[in-house]
Amino acid sequence: MLTYIEGSGLPADVYSAKCPTREILDHIAGKWTVLIIDALADGTMRYTDLRHRIDGISQKMLTQTLRQLESDGFVTRTVHPTIPPRVDYTLTELGHSLRTPIAALREWIETNINRIEAARRAAAL
Repeated sequence: MLTYIEGSGLPADVYSAKCPTREILDHIAGKWTVLIIDALADGTMRYTDLRHRIDGISQKMLTQTLRQLESDGFVTRTVHPTIPPRVDYTLTELGHSLRTPIAALREWIETNINRIEAARRAAAL
């Protein structure tokens, strides 16, 4: 079934450079987005817990990616008026709808890593 973009009436087409679906694909396909969505799949997490869970992510990238996910409607941000302030992140209904495809991608990578590494070694010869 073809989806049409509200406002323009044009068909959603991720292959079209001008289609807003391309921008969403860029956001969702980013490694930090995938890791954040997967980390939040089990429930609400504090900012600091996310930072510790996702090895290698900088504070700047975590903040930037969480803001984009919130803007796109995948994550909600809750600030608790404590000292120091506590900030929690939770997947929205839309964010939860990404859980299955992202988990499938992670599982596929983890299952096939040895085959991929072998192909890389063979290509390097």
